[in-house]
Amino acid sequence: MAEIQFLLNDRLIKTSSQEGLVLLDFVREHQRLTGTKIGCREGDCGACSVLIGTLEGEGVKYLPVTSCLFPLGRVHGMHVVTVEGLSKETLTPVQRAMVEHSGTQCGFCTPGFVVSMTGFALESSSVYQDDPRDAISGNICRCTGYKSIERALSEVSEQLQQKPQGSEQMAWLIEKGFVPPYFAGIPARLRAIPARRPAELTSSTSAPTVLLGGGSDLNVQRPEAIRDADVAFAQDYASTAIEEQDGFVYIGGAATMEDLNRSPLIAQTLPSIRAWMRLVASTPIRTIASIAGNLVNASPIGDVTILMLALGAEIELSAQHAQRWLPLEELYLGYKTLSKQQGEILSRLRFPSTTPQSRVNFEKVSKRTFLDIASVNAAMRLEVQGDIIQKARLSAGGVAPIPKLLRETSRWLVGQPLTGETALEAAQRAQSEVQPISDIRGSADYKRLLLRQLVMAHFAEATAIPVVKEALL
Repeated sequence: MAEIQFLLNDRLIKTSSQEGLVLLDFVREHQRLTGTKIGCREGDCGACSVLIGTLEGEGVKYLPVTSCLFPLGRVHGMHVVTVEGLSKETLTPVQRAMVEHSGTQCGFCTPGFVVSMTGFALESSSVYQDDPRDAISGNICRCTGYKSIERALSEVSEQLQQKPQGSEQMAWLIEKGFVPPYFAGIPARLRAIPARRPAELTSSTSAPTVLLGGGSDLNVQRPEAIRDADVAFAQDYASTAIEEQDGFVYIGGAATMEDLNRSPLIAQTLPSIRAWMRLVASTPIRTIASIAGNLVNASPIGDVTILMLALGAEIELSAQHAQRWLPLEELYLGYKTLSKQQGEILSRLRFPSTTPQSRVNFEKVSKRTFLDIASVNAAMRLEVQGDIIQKARLSAGGVAPIPKLLRETSRWLVGQPLTGETALEAAQRAQSEVQPISDIRGSADYKRLLLRQLVMAHFAEATAIPVVKEALL
């Protein structure tokens, strides 16, 4: 077992602990940093939030993660920041704002909120520009109520209006007390940590028992098995690059949901991506969860899976020195059954670049608007010339044992005019292609009705058709 080296607050850690051990248990049980709390252990509550810093250019990019899902082996070469690493003798501006606005009652959730707000202060992109509350989207409070916490966040946001950008940002944050002075030396200290050589993946029985992308799902389903297994990480075998080549958008198999959310290329290709990703998960979970993992997990209601099906994605499966491309819809043979061979990993995916003639939309209905599993989700991509549909792909989740490409409805749409009548007929045809079941997320009849409404919503959102009110009822 290779030694794991990383910075924990201002200390260099060297450990040979199990790579599948979650970071939460390591910082609490091995390092006795108990400000990081044990809550749901499913990534929903944010009580265990920490910051993960990775080298980017000359500096370090910090993002919040739920440490109950983050495997220890992934932190090699990173900077892990717990609430104990944020303040020394005096309160930080974030902590002071929480006190002055009565943002805490029992205090159990407070460390997680403080960590996430500090991540907001360290943010150098415009990802929270529209609504700073997205910075605490992964944190819940059980007793205080959110308005006092939102007021504290608003005060912090106002202070950060004075923050310079670029290389002067960290010096300003240190001067104002948002982070301790030791943060200035973190980039150099991270560069001094030697890279680890990953084990070669093979299809033999000696291959690692578990290959983790983000572990955001597997560490909920079977955390003990992951902790005790031989673990390898997709980040060691696939890139996180998102780029455009020869009319396709390529996404590395190790790219995360948050990489997708922050990518300028994806924002240009899919202008509504940030609104859609808010429906997928909170920021800390998106920071962990990989896109390839979402696809290979084969959930019938995987949000990104449904979007990629509609976009016409193909996946690259790699094993040792061989690669093959496969249309995404051909990956799913049955419930949780894949046409992927032993030893193959999803190394890349690609979909055709959008054009001015493209119309793309994603919709999701769940019991809660945010941070919930879909009852039904759906996506559509049309290529339109004039008022005539030239190409169409419609997909849906929660209506079949697999993520469903609605082939018949998609074929029927080709050659149809962009009218309200076409939208109504497509909605009716889509219902005939699905076999939903009644479960905790809704009855079969309810899911059929949802699919009809979501197809209508696609046309209303993506094509500017004046859909009459009656059609949406």
